[in-house]
Amino acid sequence: MRFKFLGITSAMVITIVSIPKATAQIPLLPYLSTPSSAASSAKDPTVSEWVYLDGRQLFQIAASKNDVSQRLQNIQLNLQQISQDYFYSGNQKFDIKILKVNNLPVIYINEKYLMTVNSDDAELRQLDPVTLANQIAGDLQKDLATAKAERQTHYLIDQGKIAGGIALVVILSSLLIYHWQRRSLKDSGEPISPSVETDESITTQLNYQQSEHLAEVKKRLFQLTQTGIWGCGSFVILGLFPYTRALQIAVLAVAQIPLKVGIVGLGTYVVIRFSYALIDQFTTTIISGGVILKSGNSERTQLRVSTFSGVTKSITTLLLIGVGILIALIALGIDIIPLLAGAGLIGVAVSLASQNLIKDAINGFLIILEDQYALGDVITVGDVGGLVENLNLRMTQVRDAEGRLITIPNSEVKIVANLSSRWSRADLTIPVSYQTDIDHALKLITDVAVDMNQEPFWKRQILEKPSILGIDNFSERGMMIRVWIKTQPLKQWDVAREYRRRLKIALDQAGIAIPIPQQAIWINDTPLLSYQENT
Repeated sequence: MRFKFLGITSAMVITIVSIPKATAQIPLLPYLSTPSSAASSAKDPTVSEWVYLDGRQLFQIAASKNDVSQRLQNIQLNLQQISQDYFYSGNQKFDIKILKVNNLPVIYINEKYLMTVNSDDAELRQLDPVTLANQIAGDLQKDLATAKAERQTHYLIDQGKIAGGIALVVILSSLLIYHWQRRSLKDSGEPISPSVETDESITTQLNYQQSEHLAEVKKRLFQLTQTGIWGCGSFVILGLFPYTRALQIAVLAVAQIPLKVGIVGLGTYVVIRFSYALIDQFTTTIISGGVILKSGNSERTQLRVSTFSGVTKSITTLLLIGVGILIALIALGIDIIPLLAGAGLIGVAVSLASQNLIKDAINGFLIILEDQYALGDVITVGDVGGLVENLNLRMTQVRDAEGRLITIPNSEVKIVANLSSRWSRADLTIPVSYQTDIDHALKLITDVAVDMNQEPFWKRQILEKPSILGIDNFSERGMMIRVWIKTQPLKQWDVAREYRRRLKIALDQAGIAIPIPQQAIWINDTPLLSYQENT
């Protein structure tokens, strides 16, 4: 199934690339008006235009740039009057005369003036005026005869049959594509979103995202195919009849630019979504092989996958949008070489003026590559810290405990403390009074930690047996007992809060009070002591 859609995508790309520039004649559509082409005369430039009959190009005329529109309009009006009289008068006579006026050939059809062949016309065709006039007269005789035959009833009936056949083919093709789309969606089914936090579930989640992107690609390709079928069918039908052939040209002339831009835009969108699927597939392969994203726990792998996938997709999107813009400019007939040269000079100037941005990008790339931290980590950078909510090549955004969103340029990340990389630790300092039986207090503290570690809910969050390090310090509050509990990333605060709650209850039941700061005052002033003894 994927190969079929790759084939559709390739055909779409080939179609887009094959669209010629806006300034060129479209060979597949011979009835399309061609813009004027200027001659190489600086003082009095001449341009050329085509004269049309029923949407078909008859011959070219040339004139100065200021006069060509008026001359074309006059010739078209004369030709329209002549052709209408010839088509509907019932007179089968067709008489073309070429007379010379002021040494220039003048063409008359059925005694009606059509045009004067001037030197500009002759120079354009590289013929002498008389020869060119005879050639135009011969072409007109054949073209007018053909146009009259196309207006006969039997011809219109035949063309109507052809139009009906084309319409039937369009309808059947559209129904076939619709059935194929429904069958494809039915065969693919709905992917199941993962819910269990394991390495396998991460792969399942990536496969789910990949399926979503591929489904979106298929949907847009089917829509593009349906639009192409109906658009091409309608366009061909318009060209079958002499009365609608001019409408065919008008529609194409009006829709040419938006059609090209729309096809390039939709194609770019499809390629972007398809690249997302490829990135998810590539990430799945990396996780399965354990090449780069191998990690000691699934949560850490999940954080790295989110960061790696998000940044890669962002870079890919920017690159493909840039390529899409260039393709759109090429399709519109705009010369992009000067634009690329100018963009190169602007890029050099911007790079010199934006060295900090380059440093941000380099440092951001190293942060992601070396796994210094990822989305969802809790970090401390200098005097600020919090949960990493956004990470790209330019900046890192963290949310602190007060809810403030702090933006840190990646170039400013010199020393970073990651509080949730692979595992965390609850570091507790418990004060005990100097009058307390220290052995009994240590045993009580140990028992509370061990009991908590044996419960299934907390055992999943505590990685190792809690360590009671002993008396860490003597302070004004009493003896300070140090406790370490190794936990899953970001679980140290939950474990520490629960352990403090349980320990407070256990200390109260054992009659061990948590001391408050104490201070002893010694007086060495002899006169003051003698005065107190006498009183």
